[in-house]
Amino acid sequence: MNLGPKIALYEPDIPQNTAAIIRTCSCLGAMIEIIEPCGFIFNDKRFRRVVLDYLDEKMIKFYPNKEVFFKFKKKENERIILMTTKASVSYSSFNFKINDTILFGRESAGVPEKIHKLVDNRIKIPLKSGKRSL
Repeated sequence: MNLGPKIALYEPDIPQNTAAIIRTCSCLGAMIEIIEPCGFIFNDKRFRRVVLDYLDEKMIKFYPNKEVFFKFKKKENERIILMTTKASVSYSSFNFKINDTILFGRESAGVPEKIHKLVDNRIKIPLKSGKRSL
């Protein structure tokens, strides 16, 4: 059951954050896509402790690398919307479509500039002054 845009994580490197996002997606009925390589293995005890029993293999799709991810999205005619602090458009004013994919970068480094150039849409979550990112 996919109730809206998919969530994609670009080479996630913190197991607890990835697990929390998977739990959130599970509760919201959203598909999650993981672009590898990851900075951890999925049987990492820190990951398992946070993900609990929310890990449903049917709601997760893995891509071995960014090239396969972008090729698949293009073939399926799916928009990729990059969530970035560098965007000028707030997520709350963006017109999402049901088959969109919201792409989040690595916790430690975001996404490389070449990924920024591959996407047409960028959004942000407005933060309080002095805060870097979620």
